[in-house]
Formats: sequence, structure tokens, C-alpha cells
Amino acid sequence: MILVFGILSFFVCPFFGIASWVMGNKDLAEMDAGRMDPEGRGITQGGKICGIVSIALNVIGILVGIVFVVFAGGLAAMQG
Repeated sequence: MILVFGILSFFVCPFFGIASWVMGNKDLAEMDAGRMDPEGRGITQGGKICGIVSIALNVIGILVGIVFVVFAGGLAAMQG
């Protein structure tokens, strides 16, 4: 489920990225403590990484959008 959420975060909604990141951290901690079967560690880490990358790309996109709006507004104000 964590990997699915990580992949969905790229295409559907960035909130899936947050969920995969949080759930991945929790499951990896459980595996490290020996309370969860470590067989799915690779898939869990993959989903967590997909979630982190998705969140990072969304934050960068938002920042670029803000810079663009501010820059475009400044140019419009200078022209007239």
C-alpha cells in the first residue's frame, strides 16, 4: 500500500506522498524493532522514497509558481 500511495502521489494527489512518507517511516521502525516482517522492506523504502520525491517536486513547483507570479506582476507594473 505504501508503494501504491507513493506512485499515486505523482499522478493523483500530493497528499498520498505525505501518507506514504509517514506510513513508510512507521513500518520501517516496526521492522527495525522486530515487530514486523522485514520481507517487504525494499517495497516499503521504495514507496517512502516516491512520496519524498513527490513532495519535493511539488514544493519546488509551488515555489517556481510563486516566483513566476511575482516576476510577472513586477513586469506588468513596470509597463503600465
